[in-house]
Amino acid sequence: MSNYIVTLEAAWLVKSVESVEDAMNIAISEVGKMLNPDLNFVEIEVGTTSCPACGEAFDSVFMASGTALVGILLEMKVYDAESEEHGARIAKSTIGKSLKNTPLTVVNVDEFEGGREKKKERS
Repeated sequence: MSNYIVTLEAAWLVKSVESVEDAMNIAISEVGKMLNPDLNFVEIEVGTTSCPACGEAFDSVFMASGTALVGILLEMKVYDAESEEHGARIAKSTIGKSLKNTPLTVVNVDEFEGGREKKKERS
């Protein structure tokens, strides 16, 4: 059995917003409210997207006509999973129960033991 840090990505819709910064703050707040208090161990942050032209990273937010789509990263530790895939399924199931009807995608899985981490990227 191994321990994993699983990072998931979710798309979060924010309506009636005036700026990208407001959209990011509202998205993190709304997701946090849905996860707390039961899943207060899940780390929440805005994801990044690479520019297809220059490759530079920027906040994963698309805004049009007062509505924003925010890419949210959710990270949690999974203990005693049988494999990387099993750890990812546990994380998706645990977080998915609170974020019903929100698509979740596995971004990466990091194995850790004794404070040492081995990064394993998912495609």
